[in-house]
Amino acid sequence: MPVAEFAAPGPLRDRLVQLIRSGTKTGTSSLLGDYEAKGQTLPRLGECQALMDSTGRVVATLEITEVATMRLAEVPWEHVLAEGEGHRSVSQWREAHEVFWTATPPEACAEAPVRDLDDDTLVVLERFRLLQD
Repeated sequence: MPVAEFAAPGPLRDRLVQLIRSGTKTGTSSLLGDYEAKGQTLPRLGECQALMDSTGRVVATLEITEVATMRLAEVPWEHVLAEGEGHRSVSQWREAHEVFWTATPPEACAEAPVRDLDDDTLVVLERFRLLQD
């Protein structure tokens, strides 16, 4: 079963895992370029993933219910809400994600190297549901 790891191990991952397990977080987003740089395939509808906490322990099973690729400028408010991280607008969500995607050291989050982002940057939006906790 593929593994779902949100951010690098540590406080941010712990917070995101808690949001998922509480049912608050039902969506996430990634840069398409990161999948391509790592040679990874996109998640598939119906795929199950093992949710990993900061200690490397599987704490839940997620089922992918939706996958879409779109321009960063087109991410809808509904997706921002599904991410469950408390952003109050799409622009606030975008700013926070751009900081994460460009400022977090690659070795800390397994992301591709720092890059320039713009409205046309392609992002992968995932929705999921908690199957087993």
